[in-house]
Amino acid sequence: MPKITFIDADDTARTVEAEVGATVMETAIRNGVPGIEAECGGACACATCHVYVDEAWREAVGEPEPMEEDMLDFAFDVRPSSRLSCQIRVRPELDGLVVRTPERQG
Repeated sequence: MPKITFIDADDTARTVEAEVGATVMETAIRNGVPGIEAECGGACACATCHVYVDEAWREAVGEPEPMEEDMLDFAFDVRPSSRLSCQIRVRPELDGLVVRTPERQG
């Protein structure tokens, strides 16, 4: 199973196992990762699962689709590495993925 490391605003890292085919958001919720609220349940209808993708992983994760970009307008402290974790599907090649959660969700 791929592993994902979530780093919160206080620099606390949590590495969890992810199921291939799940989303990064679903993985966070299943593992009780703080900082991911996921109010819409993964429907890309809010921005409460906002993460920053580590620079080393941005190319592998890919760019956001237009609908996701629109929702990121509602996120707190959006950066070039911002993504909604509900829109990142776990694949074997994302083993070792590192994402950071913002200080607060939008």
